[in-house]
Amino acid sequence: MTIFQVESSLVEIAGKTRVAASKLAILATDGKNQAIAAIAQALELAREEILQANVADCQAAAAEGIAKPLYKRLQLDEHKLRDAIAGVRDVGKLDDPIGKVQIHRELDKGLVLKRITCPLGVLGIIFEARPEAAIQIVSLAIKSGNGVILKCGKEAVRSCEAIVKAIKQGLSQTAVSPDAVQLLTTREETLELLKLDKYVDLIIPRGSNSFVRFVQENTRIPVLGHADGICHAYIDKAADITKAVEITVDAKIQYAAACNAIETLLVHQSIAGEFLPKVAAALQATNVELKGDERTLKILPDIVAATETDWETEYSDLILSIKIVDSLEDAIAHINQYGSRHTDVIITEDIATAETFFGLVNSAGVFHNCSTRFADGFRYGFGAEVGISTQQMPPRGPVGLEGLVTYKYQMTGDGHIVASYTGANAKAFIHRDL
Repeated sequence: MTIFQVESSLVEIAGKTRVAASKLAILATDGKNQAIAAIAQALELAREEILQANVADCQAAAAEGIAKPLYKRLQLDEHKLRDAIAGVRDVGKLDDPIGKVQIHRELDKGLVLKRITCPLGVLGIIFEARPEAAIQIVSLAIKSGNGVILKCGKEAVRSCEAIVKAIKQGLSQTAVSPDAVQLLTTREETLELLKLDKYVDLIIPRGSNSFVRFVQENTRIPVLGHADGICHAYIDKAADITKAVEITVDAKIQYAAACNAIETLLVHQSIAGEFLPKVAAALQATNVELKGDERTLKILPDIVAATETDWETEYSDLILSIKIVDSLEDAIAHINQYGSRHTDVIITEDIATAETFFGLVNSAGVFHNCSTRFADGFRYGFGAEVGISTQQMPPRGPVGLEGLVTYKYQMTGDGHIVASYTGANAKAFIHRDL
């Protein structure tokens, strides 16, 4: 297919999505919830087809030498699929984010202003590997009244095609048009999608920092970046050793390929001699490769030396870098320099120290005495997430329904004109909140 044919085809697809989204935007809550329930049921009926498609994707990816972390993200077993479908139903139980009155103000008698939440329109989501992300994204898009154009990575095409086929079959029995959900599968379509600022209202890329920057530099559409997860755990001098070991191990190995797994462990020098041998034994028992700075190597002489590159690397694997720091301030400085503003945790029994960490670490998630693996839309009670935003502007962190809505101002008058409120005899505004 030529570039012109790809562009022409994609414009047609995006146009259909825009039309479907405009109808979805004014659909009542019951209609959206019925569509979400139908999606969950259709996915359950297509379970075997989806799982078989994923096996084929995994076999093809393995034959092509896919990186181990990406392969882990690609795998969709019965448990992951079951949890994803449960997440769809959880989204159906959430409050409808559309039509919420944020401001209700009488400017003058008979002149009333409202600010009301409404959908963004059409979302363009570009993601690699993780096929269950398509399920989460679609459920959130439907609930928030948005159409969605999905672009999956080449390694997950079969899985995503089976998922979207089931979703469309489910929607065909509801008031939501199947055109509200579309799937793209080629790199050429990605490049053309970025040009569709007349049809797409927000792009959410899920991938590396370099990929997110590429998207930002090649589109006029607003971009909500989901980039690297270079997460840290800082073990303070006032840490409970047992608690610190358990949290560190969970944050590294519970699912090492996840973006909220820790990649660097920072340890206060006064506790390093006692803590490091214990945590190293626990981590090495689960096959974690450890890398350490010069001071760490004196305590753990059998591990690999860390380099400057390690501090800025998202391993997404059973690898952990360790650095000994002299103070809380040094730990915070390291995190703010090398971190990706995703999620960072302090382990300490000193509340004042934890509060300082909360205030000075500039990340979307700042935790105290718990695993970074809790940084997840489902665990936050969002039902699901379209991604985790590491940008400074909101939405930040796991992006659920509230990150997929905007608002509009509605004003109702009765012949009111601005001239009445200007000049020598100008009327005064009431500005009374109703």
